[in-house]
Amino acid sequence: MVINTNISALNAATQLDMNGTNLRTSLARLSSGSQITSPSDDPAGLAVSMKLSAQVARTNAAQSNVSNAISFNQTQDGYLQQVNTALSRMSELAIQSQDVTKTTTDRQLYQQEYSTLGSYINNVGSQSFNGVSLFNGTTLNVTTDGQGGTFSNLGVDLGATTYSTATGDDISTVTGAKAAVTDTVKAIQQLASDRATIGANEETLGYYNNQLGSLSNNLQAATSQITDVDVATESTNYAKENILVQSSTAMLAQANALPQSLLRLLS
Repeated sequence: MVINTNISALNAATQLDMNGTNLRTSLARLSSGSQITSPSDDPAGLAVSMKLSAQVARTNAAQSNVSNAISFNQTQDGYLQQVNTALSRMSELAIQSQDVTKTTTDRQLYQQEYSTLGSYINNVGSQSFNGVSLFNGTTLNVTTDGQGGTFSNLGVDLGATTYSTATGDDISTVTGAKAAVTDTVKAIQQLASDRATIGANEETLGYYNNQLGSLSNNLQAATSQITDVDVATESTNYAKENILVQSSTAMLAQANALPQSLLRLLS
């Protein structure tokens, strides 16, 4: 046994340092909730988790785009429901104006209401959603995934000739009223087609929305497997490392005391 170099104490100190590092790592994981608190913990896992996290962010952004597009279509259909009511009333007025028992004054009153409803429909055609025209007939390309894929959201044009002809009719005469019946029926048929288009848009976007939600959940689950700490397992590791640190500290104290026994040989 030598005094100048205490090998036992050096070994105990080295082991104490290792156990202390493990204890600090375990404590960091438990306090942060992540099992990767440093790039050195899992370099490959860190790289994969970063790519997955970025994909989750892009997927969530795409889902937000799709949700907004769904709201856009729902707003369109809300307006078109009222347009349908207005056109139905206009066609009714066109029939009433052909009543042989009605006077010219009566027909002028019908025309007044007909014209007012026509103006309402024309006004709806100028409405917008967050500054984007609802009814100019433009097809909007909606981003539907994190790679920039798009869906063609078909537009509706309330300024089309079918609508403008019906709203511009004059039912103050029997001849004009007959023409208005034909025009309003065509407009209602066009409206039915346009609402069907909006319905198809909504249905498809709903599928995309559900798909993106499922993808986001799965990506987050995959990221969690890599980065999130298993609290039960890590708590066990923490308890073990804590005991080892205490044990190493006690053994270092014993190792430092060993050379003192040599003093007896010198006394």
